Amino acid sequence: MRTDAFIGLGSNLQEPAVQLARAVAELAALPGTVLVAQSPFYASSPVGPQDQPDFVNGVAWLSTGLAPHALLDHLQAIEQAHGRERLRHWGPRTLDLDLLIYGNRVLNDDRLTVPHRELANRDFALQPLLDLKPDLILPGGTTIASLRAQCPDNRLRRLPPPDYP
Repeated sequence: MRTDAFIGLGSNLQEPAVQLARAVAELAALPGTVLVAQSPFYASSPVGPQDQPDFVNGVAWLSTGLAPHALLDHLQAIEQAHGRERLRHWGPRTLDLDLLIYGNRVLNDDRLTVPHRELANRDFALQPLLDLKPDLILPGGTTIASLRAQCPDNRLRRLPPPDYP
């Protein structure tokens, strides 16, 4: 059985847009997984410490046969392959992959909370979700559109499509 999963992507180090584009390709290659679509990329101010570069963010929409924790393990392996270091909470990073939504599942354990616990406060995740699926509804009935309308502004700016060689 396949489940729609939405993965938040973020980077503010080492050519962030390139990091995200590579990560999307790696997500598309996960076992039992198909990339349905990817959002445009956005720039935004960092959450937390402001003494770091702005972030580039987006969302990948996957159809996957992977269970939530198995998908999380793959996401963390991709982050590690991109040189992710967890030196400071909300600090700079080469790549951050967050499982935002996993079908209609609600999970909350020591490793994973789905829907993502900070989703309502992250315009850089909500706007790309709206770009991908404007009628998306969270478990419990809350629409992504209503969350986006109430979300704090994080100086979100849509970036032009990347021009890679």
